[in-house]
Amino acid sequence: MIRGWHTQLAQIVLVLLLAPLLSGVTRKIKSRLLRRRGTSVFQPYRDLLKLIRKEAVVAENSSWLFRTAPYIVFATTWLAAALVPTFATGLTFSAAADVIVIVALLGTARFFLALAGLDVGTSFGGIGSSREMMFASLAEPAMLLVVFTVALFAGSTQLSSISAHMTGPGVGLNISLALALIALIIVSIAENARVPVDNPATHLELTMVHEAMILEYSGRHLAVIEAAASMKLLLYVSLIACIFTPWGTTVAGSGAVAYAIGLGSYLLKLAAFGFMLVVFETAIAKMRVFRVPEFLSVALMLGLLGVILLFISRVPQ
Repeated sequence: MIRGWHTQLAQIVLVLLLAPLLSGVTRKIKSRLLRRRGTSVFQPYRDLLKLIRKEAVVAENSSWLFRTAPYIVFATTWLAAALVPTFATGLTFSAAADVIVIVALLGTARFFLALAGLDVGTSFGGIGSSREMMFASLAEPAMLLVVFTVALFAGSTQLSSISAHMTGPGVGLNISLALALIALIIVSIAENARVPVDNPATHLELTMVHEAMILEYSGRHLAVIEAAASMKLLLYVSLIACIFTPWGTTVAGSGAVAYAIGLGSYLLKLAAFGFMLVVFETAIAKMRVFRVPEFLSVALMLGLLGVILLFISRVPQ
């Protein structure tokens, strides 16, 4: 039990420490692909420390919601990221590591962030919040359809059980899982405001979504929100790795060598998925805002098709 708690605590700390590094690595790779030198991979850590030291400037007409929303967003995102198995499965909180719970936690974070964007009453905040809710109306159903597909295939919504089932001998190539994977990747790109849905490196008012909601934040409030955004990216990459590429993940209670192998494989997965994300962003252009619902509708239809095909294939003839 002590070893299980230690492993769970290590995962909770690991997702917090690795999230800025993943953002820094993706920025560095993107700069290299664009033939620029780029900043250090540790620059996100420096930015967070710089923002924490600065005083938070709050608008006079803001309410308590504007001040507390960053901490709620950070707490819910950190909890959701900590529930996703990274280098080991079957941890102490594995019973609560349900995919539907994670979707609910992310929805809670989105809800409070959208309210915070509306609280001050600026035009940019209202635009960003309305766009975020419009995209969420398609992204969340698509995410739930992916969950239903994986749950029908693995017989459970717990991530540890899903990961164990995916490494079993009876799992092969499945068209429903392929459709669910593509849908999850599309949702991940939209949820993290990446190209082609949004560009986190710019503040162009005509296209920005996430940045518009947090435009009025500064100091420690902005640091907490930026840390939550980094953990959200890590969460989706870990979710894809846990469900669709669970190879190398160890089981709680194993020895130190098994934990080291699991950690090494997890870091390799993060590097591989981060590199593929940057290559995709570099090869594609930013789409117009009114095209984003069509982009998310593809994920919705793929998720629905995956559920239907898997359900039909399991109906006894």
